[in-house]
Amino acid sequence: MYSILDSVISWLLFIFGISIPFYLILGAIGISGFKEITSYENYHTFYYRVNAAVKIVLSVIIVMVATFSIWWIGAIITFGFLGSYVTLKNGWRKLYLAGFLVLSVIIGTVWGYAPYEPFYIVSMALHTPINHFTTIWTWPSYFSILGYEHTLTLQSLYYSFQISFRFTAAIVASLLLVMTNTPAQIVKTLSKLKIPSPIIFSLVVAMKTIPSVFDSFDTSIKISLMRGYGGNRGKTLRPFITLAAAIYSIVPTIVHLLRGAKDIGISADTRAFRAYPTRSYLISMPFRREDYIFSAFLVIIVVGTIIAILMGFGRAIPYLT
Repeated sequence: MYSILDSVISWLLFIFGISIPFYLILGAIGISGFKEITSYENYHTFYYRVNAAVKIVLSVIIVMVATFSIWWIGAIITFGFLGSYVTLKNGWRKLYLAGFLVLSVIIGTVWGYAPYEPFYIVSMALHTPINHFTTIWTWPSYFSILGYEHTLTLQSLYYSFQISFRFTAAIVASLLLVMTNTPAQIVKTLSKLKIPSPIIFSLVVAMKTIPSVFDSFDTSIKISLMRGYGGNRGKTLRPFITLAAAIYSIVPTIVHLLRGAKDIGISADTRAFRAYPTRSYLISMPFRREDYIFSAFLVIIVVGTIIAILMGFGRAIPYLT
């Protein structure tokens, strides 16, 4: 039998795992912050001069490296590229926003995996016998309805922490492409790679739409708060009030996007999209010195990962179950 105190603490832990990532996202980053790290801004530093094709290859390589190598390689990639955000336009601001995004992903991933991960998977991944696991908390039996293991162990938390760097490495690398290349540059790059035009069009519309979604959400939320929604509840509850306002803003945002879809269709027609089998381009995108430097860096990453795997620093057991 479990006491009421055990149940209360268990539910507080459950709520903590769900609410903290949202609190970080809405409180530290905000809707406008998401717009900043998903939008292109013209600038002149190294990343902006690198060809979009090289950065697309970067995203693919980072996903593969984080998937097949040991976790700390993904951690090095995550924090290495994250630190390089200072070279972007408003770099320290973008580093701040992306840093909290990475933190929210780590916390969300840890709490999204640790209570559910079967012990035999954790045991094989960490090379630790189950009877050597350190129990942190024992859940009430009815938590099995949620799919929880009976106990929460230190090893499960550590294993889930390792998993998180699979996602953070891919996110940090992919955001570089979005923040330093225009949709037109990406369209041209994907066309050169012989990607079908409908897929390219869908990706570009998504790139144009995501910042618009955040902008619409931000405007709707601010209007709700200006009208007195939430009252004077203090800064502590502000992220939760913002979340509630964001839920109410879903319908206005959808209406705005549906209206914008008509404009996108007109824009595609006036530009004679798919009128001819091939596309013509006003601006060329040749390979420059920065592209060769960055390509050499990618080769170093791949070779270093292969060497690390051959030395036993690979991940033979899949993270996902």
